[in-house]
Amino acid sequence: MFLFDLIKNIYHFLWAFFSALFCGFPSRHLKVIGITGTKGKSTVSEMISKILEEADFRVASLDSIKIKVDKNEEENLFKMTTPGRGYLQTFLKRATKAHCHYAIIEITSEGILQHRQKFINFDTVVFTNLSPEHIERHGSFENYRAAKGKLFKENKKNHILNLDDANIDYFLQFPAEKKIGFTLKDSPKGTDKIIKGKDLKIKEMGSEFFVEIYSSHYEPQQSNPETPASNQNEITVKDKLSSEKIELKLPGVFNVYNALCATAVGFSQNISLSICKRALEKIEGVPGRMEMVIKEPFKVIVDYAHTPDSLKEVYETLRNQNSKLICVLGSCGGGRDKWKRPKMGEIAAKYCDEIIITNEDPYDEDPLQIMKQVASGIKSKKHYLILDRREAINKALSLANANDIVVITGKGCEPWMCVANGKKIPWDDREIAREEFKKISHF
Repeated sequence: MFLFDLIKNIYHFLWAFFSALFCGFPSRHLKVIGITGTKGKSTVSEMISKILEEADFRVASLDSIKIKVDKNEEENLFKMTTPGRGYLQTFLKRATKAHCHYAIIEITSEGILQHRQKFINFDTVVFTNLSPEHIERHGSFENYRAAKGKLFKENKKNHILNLDDANIDYFLQFPAEKKIGFTLKDSPKGTDKIIKGKDLKIKEMGSEFFVEIYSSHYEPQQSNPETPASNQNEITVKDKLSSEKIELKLPGVFNVYNALCATAVGFSQNISLSICKRALEKIEGVPGRMEMVIKEPFKVIVDYAHTPDSLKEVYETLRNQNSKLICVLGSCGGGRDKWKRPKMGEIAAKYCDEIIITNEDPYDEDPLQIMKQVASGIKSKKHYLILDRREAINKALSLANANDIVVITGKGCEPWMCVANGKKIPWDDREIAREEFKKISHF
């Protein structure tokens, strides 16, 4: 087994090297921004792209939603966040030929394990957040975190870090020329600059908050026997550099964090806060991320949430609107992360008034068994198990009355449903919801 893993590792490494060699190491001619974390990568990618374009830069981006090279866009049909090494290098070469200044790439833990990020010169690497995912693939949460950490260990120019994440101390240990942190909690961690959100007001489908940028420096602290030894060496002094009020059209506290993260990236590239504000306020929505596909007589929202943390955040955001919440969910990724299935059901039971459990991407696993494992987390609340996802969406719409909210999670704008024997069925939750809405008769 060790020999097999070694050969596989060498194979992935050499493939990355020769792909870069064949394409002429294109990342040398671009500023590449790599984004990693469990949640928010695609939204942050979209936001960074808008900020850079607002500052008159030409941008290429590759995320789980789309592939963009300057003005040319295409849907990402890989059903893969970080494509293979050959495609990545070819994408970067396309970006250089289009005279792009920047390329933005989502980086997954699986991609890092397979050296897909190798031989790419990253100007900036970004940490959004971390929660348990892909545990069966990595063997433990610590291994999953370590895979993400490699991106920061290998790239030492600009690190953008979520100071409010429970794992921030792990990512702060890696040296960098410049570290910029973002926070809603005024976390006093060791970064050169701090992007702070404050006076947050959450609205029905958006938010309003102030962003303040601070420059951190350190001054010696005089010895005090009552002060813990770990805090006696230095204290943080912050100088406010600028401040702007931002009105974001994307709902939820998690999107405020995404906006602060993108602003931190903009600041690392010497883009003013006023330009960041202008770009962020122009964003009407992100495909498949809290996307409202029907507004009247009730709301229908499609979101990619596929981890317990992200599902909880979506439900908390929508539940605050004092409407009946009708939820369609499953557990994507047959054959992996089985631990989260009952947890997803438990979260749905806590927040949802009506629960429909359905099929998502079972691959070669029995979809009905996946659904039953999700349902096992629901102890006392009535729920439906409907194998056909279209039928499940129709059921949710049929249960809705005026002013209710139907939320369909797990797939977002993904173009396929992956079933047994490698088969892919064309799919789009947004279009299915619109089609099924036309069939219901009580409106």
